[in-house]
Amino acid sequence: MTAEAVRVVLSTHPDRANALELARILVDEHLAACVNVVPGATSVYRWEGRRCEDVEALMVIKTADARADALLARIAELHPYANPELVMLPLAGGSDAYLHWVLEETGS
Repeated sequence: MTAEAVRVVLSTHPDRANALELARILVDEHLAACVNVVPGATSVYRWEGRRCEDVEALMVIKTADARADALLARIAELHPYANPELVMLPLAGGSDAYLHWVLEETGS
């Protein structure tokens, strides 16, 4: 099934410019078929014992399961945070045409 071969990865970044720069790299390297950069996400979290609240840019990344490990490694390599958000979600379904396109764009 095609949906089982596609993953969505979420990652937050300090700002839109940083997220866009990384999104371009991921698409150019065929690690991602598409990256949505959503600026203005407010993250409330606990870090080093204190509550933090920051405005960040959320990246919604579509990739092939076969490329997911390389994608996560590349984001970790280029990310400015010491402990970046890297959350991968499996898909339960979706448009067959779109899912096939994701696989084609990532070389899977």
